[in-house]
Amino acid sequence: MKKQPVIILTDITKDYASEDMVTRVLHEISFRVNVGEFVAITGPSGSGKSTLLHIIGLLDLATSGTYFLHEKDVTKLTEDQQASVRNNEIGFVFQSFNLLQKANVLDNVVLPAIYAGTGKAVRETKGRTLLEKVGLADHLLKRPNQLSGGQQQRVAIARALMNDPSIILADEPTGNLDTTSGRDVMEILKSLHKEGKTIVVITHDASIANQAERIVKLRDGRIV
Repeated sequence: MKKQPVIILTDITKDYASEDMVTRVLHEISFRVNVGEFVAITGPSGSGKSTLLHIIGLLDLATSGTYFLHEKDVTKLTEDQQASVRNNEIGFVFQSFNLLQKANVLDNVVLPAIYAGTGKAVRETKGRTLLEKVGLADHLLKRPNQLSGGQQQRVAIARALMNDPSIILADEPTGNLDTTSGRDVMEILKSLHKEGKTIVVITHDASIANQAERIVKLRDGRIV
């Protein structure tokens, strides 16, 4: 049975303008990701990987081209509609974890559910379940600075799963981790893939990319 595409990018370009010049970072990028696929986007520093991920995650807009997510042209949505799609359809995992340092682990995890309007009892029950899933059930009340890097990234993964998104976007998820912690994080991502999540990982590390089903290589803002 033919797999349904969840992400379709067509002729995506991205320009950044300064006072006296325009720099094109992405050049007519076209590719698709199917439902339940595990894709790695690789390339050297400056190749446009993170810019592309930000466009896929609706954190940034393309200069031109079309982007269909779940068969909907998301470039035509309002900012509020894009924010809703971003919060409910996409889970983000960043290299720097992006955790709130003054909030405890559980409060960090449930944050997306607060934006989605989920009641406190429901979101905290789900938050505890997700933290148990990533092996941190006994760290609920700790602050991020009391955790190792690997533990912080697992908190970030639990947070990414809070609103049950269909897509997980991970930008260099093992970049700040030691080898063992990085392996643990990749095992969690692979288990999520087995559960049916669509996973897109940005990485410059070939050993990480080779764990995906498919690799998309970028160089100088183009797919090679």
